[in-house]
Amino acid sequence: MRGFVDNNLLLLMFSYFSSAVSSSLYSSSCQLQGRFNLNGMHKTGDVILGGIFQINFFSADPDLTFTSEPQLPTCYGFDIIGLRQAQSMAFAIDEINRNSNLLPNVTLGYSLYDNCIQLRIGFRAALALVSGQEEEVTVEENCVGTPPVLGIVGDTTSSNSIAISTVLGLYRVPMVSYFATCSCLSDRQKFPSFFRTIPSDAFQVNAMIQILKHFGWTWAGLLISDDDYGVHAARSFHSDLGPADGGCLAYTEILPWGDDSAELKRIVDVMRKSTARVVIVFAHKTHMINLMKEVNQFWEHTFQCRFAPPPAGWVEAEGELCTGQEVIENVESELFDVSYLRPEYNVYKAVYALAYALDDMLQCEPGRGPFSNNTCAHLQRMEPWQLVYYLEKVNFTTTFGDQVSFDENGDALPIYDIINWVWLPDGRTKVQRVGEVKRSAFKGEELTLEEDKIFWNFESKQPPQSVCSESCPPGTRMATKKGEPECCFDCVPCSEGKISNTTDSMECTSCPEDFWSSPQRDHCVPKKTEFLSYHEPLGICLTSISLLGTLICVLVLGIFIHHHSTPIVRANNSELSFLLLVSLKLCFLCSLLFIGRPRLWTCQLRHAAFGISFVLCVSCILVKTMVVLAVFRASKPGGESSLKWFGAVQQRGTVLVLTSIQAAICTAWLVSASPVPHKNTQYHNDKIVYECVVGSTVGFAVLLGYIGLLAVLSCLLAFLAKNLPDSFNEAKHITFSMLIFCAVWVAFVPAYISSPGKYADAVEVFAILASSFGLLVALFGPKCYIILLRPERNTKKAIMGRCTTK
Repeated sequence: MRGFVDNNLLLLMFSYFSSAVSSSLYSSSCQLQGRFNLNGMHKTGDVILGGIFQINFFSADPDLTFTSEPQLPTCYGFDIIGLRQAQSMAFAIDEINRNSNLLPNVTLGYSLYDNCIQLRIGFRAALALVSGQEEEVTVEENCVGTPPVLGIVGDTTSSNSIAISTVLGLYRVPMVSYFATCSCLSDRQKFPSFFRTIPSDAFQVNAMIQILKHFGWTWAGLLISDDDYGVHAARSFHSDLGPADGGCLAYTEILPWGDDSAELKRIVDVMRKSTARVVIVFAHKTHMINLMKEVNQFWEHTFQCRFAPPPAGWVEAEGELCTGQEVIENVESELFDVSYLRPEYNVYKAVYALAYALDDMLQCEPGRGPFSNNTCAHLQRMEPWQLVYYLEKVNFTTTFGDQVSFDENGDALPIYDIINWVWLPDGRTKVQRVGEVKRSAFKGEELTLEEDKIFWNFESKQPPQSVCSESCPPGTRMATKKGEPECCFDCVPCSEGKISNTTDSMECTSCPEDFWSSPQRDHCVPKKTEFLSYHEPLGICLTSISLLGTLICVLVLGIFIHHHSTPIVRANNSELSFLLLVSLKLCFLCSLLFIGRPRLWTCQLRHAAFGISFVLCVSCILVKTMVVLAVFRASKPGGESSLKWFGAVQQRGTVLVLTSIQAAICTAWLVSASPVPHKNTQYHNDKIVYECVVGSTVGFAVLLGYIGLLAVLSCLLAFLAKNLPDSFNEAKHITFSMLIFCAVWVAFVPAYISSPGKYADAVEVFAILASSFGLLVALFGPKCYIILLRPERNTKKAIMGRCTTK
């Protein structure tokens, strides 16, 4: 329907201009073919300014043609605000005419029309203004004459302004709107002669978003009118609004034209069921009046009545029953008597912009004009595009101190008042200004709010909370719910090792290598360190056992030194016994290198000391076993020569050679791939396990293998000598001790491999201590028993007597 209206009116406009041109060629006058039926008021003057205003809300006139007999359109629903805006234009023109400094020799007049908020009527008014209403127009050959109107102030709506300005732009007739906000009107290619003193929707949307961000409203509903104003506003809102800029829209609904009760009830039901507590509306007053008939207790409060039964979720009010036919315009309310006349002020600035542009044009000096050949425009020979030129450059300050100018798109410096409705106890409403949003050349967009003045119609008297999901606290991240807007999310705790230290964090960040997340996941803390410490029970226990073993070795050594001349000590090379005790003491002490935080020197020394100490110990046992066998062989006829290979020198040399081999293995290992301390995070993510890596597994295996080889060899030789006479029965003790030693270290390998972190060190220390105690007890326990408790058996006769008896 709209396209049909636009096409018909476009043809009418073209018909007028064509007839005017043809008349100038063939006759000296043009006859008015018909007159549009319009409500209006007029004032004569040297120059006429046109105006289109919304004086009535509705029109029932379906006629799209014009007739020769004037008939008034059927308009109803009187709008006092529209009349006040028309009076503002009349007031501005009267004020200009009284101003001797502005257009001193020109009297301005006006022709103002009612558009009844209908496009077809507004278009008729625009055509009537640019065509004139004289019955006959005499056209001079030199085209001298004043245009019917110099420019038009209007229209009220964006849709009307788009349609009218599209046609007026073809002829560069200036049009200055005071209420059309569609951002599409900033397109100078489509609307080259359109200007406005009200900000565009682009700024209006940004202003709304700033208010949403200020109060933390991230979840809102959107209601729009079914026209260009609403559609373009919604498009801008959807593109500009986002989680980073303000939030998400819970719903978008289009308000119907007219009183469509069923559709309005559906929209109100959507609003009531939604969790959004804030609703943004881009619509006309007519839409809002119809919507208010259906909303949240507003009708009951305004008319002091009640609905029966009350809508679901409403508290039943007191008073007479509401009929729904109450006339809201008749209510004494500042909702319809706004004290802050921003729209009227926009009309005032539009009139002055046209007047200043005309004044600048009339002050042009001949020969210094801006047009071709430096010519100036004259009032009697003026073309509309010439006034557009001056309108683009107009720059003045109103009597209220506000600067008015237009940018390259025809938009004025934007400013919006923020208005708050206050419900008074007596049923009236009061409208108060609580802030503004404006854009300046230096500060950009600026929001100013006086929050202490804002009236919140809630029990708490505080701003409502309107969010789809509550903010995610530190230690969590936002996880968008599938199929829902980005503002609807779950708060997911950060995983171990990750944190978020801000509210509404999108991602959790990993802690540095040596740090771990706190239990709250809101900050990183140093990781716990783990190693076999002297301060923990296990470390204390192993240290105590190690020192105990060392002490026992010292005591046994002292006993042997004190009784060094007794037969039990001197038997089977006492020197090897002393050396064996020293090596066992070293075995006990080397276990302390496995306790405490690993350092480079402890890692390098622990295995070397362990390997050399145990080889020294096992070498002594091996030589003692070999000596036992040699002595037994020498006791037989013809076996005396075997002892010459096992003298004291040979025994020391054998021990030295066997120990030197282990020392060489340790040296090669330390030089080629030395053990080093290592921070292991593989066992526990929240702990740093300090351990010594062996460096070369082959080196460690050779070290253990060499000890095992000597131990097995000692065990075999001792086993062969276990049936010797009692005088040489130390072989039985050696066999038992070697069995304990081999058993411990065979069990050590799988236990060591399967034990993580500090427990691997504990297993190795335990193996060292267990094998050391096994050797100490098995080899020196019986001798200490005889020395201390059975001294009568510690004689040569007693020892040899047992052999003689047998």
